[in-house]
Amino acid sequence: MTARTFLRQNSLSITLFSLFLLFIIGMSISGWRTENSTLEEHRQPTQTYLQYVSSGSFVEAVFENWESEFLQMWALVILTIALRQKGSADSKPLQGTAPQDTRSRLSIINASTWKKRRKALARALYSRSLGLALLSLFIISFVLHAIGGAHAYSKEALQHGEAAVSTIQYLATSQFWFESLQNWQSEFLAVGALILLSIKLRERGSQQSKPVGTAHDHQTGG
Repeated sequence: MTARTFLRQNSLSITLFSLFLLFIIGMSISGWRTENSTLEEHRQPTQTYLQYVSSGSFVEAVFENWESEFLQMWALVILTIALRQKGSADSKPLQGTAPQDTRSRLSIINASTWKKRRKALARALYSRSLGLALLSLFIISFVLHAIGGAHAYSKEALQHGEAAVSTIQYLATSQFWFESLQNWQSEFLAVGALILLSIKLRERGSQQSKPVGTAHDHQTGG
């Protein structure tokens, strides 16, 4: 496989992850400068770039956003299994089954040997692997958001002569849930808007859009 072929076959993921790296580097640099400006205003020692990107403030800011992204993607994958939206490009057909609904004839209950049971278990896990991966990424991001947020919260508390908090204590604060919910609400708004807008609006050439000449109530999902 030539480099040109590889780039063409993987251009979408390469572009998306390149943009991710560009934006997170820009975020880290702008956040570092903002943090140091705040420290200078309070006559406190400034941080090096490496100190900032390993600080609770940066960790909290990054994973607070990742958490909401993985939550909404997991929810979209899981909710579209059983729920429908008439005319939406992201919904399965209102009636009948879709190719995604096909089940393996090999089941753990009916397997007669250990080898077949192990194969059936592996197949069952694989059939839920996308949802499990997204849920795991959400949980990891949620935990890291809590850890980073607790460090940042404690640092500010100590500067004001107050006691530091543990990660568990931070989870019980309104600050943590404000940080989470302000992102969760926007993610579900964006996904809901895309699902409804795709009923009557089109984008030629996009996989997220129905063909331009398709009727608004036509189901293309599945």
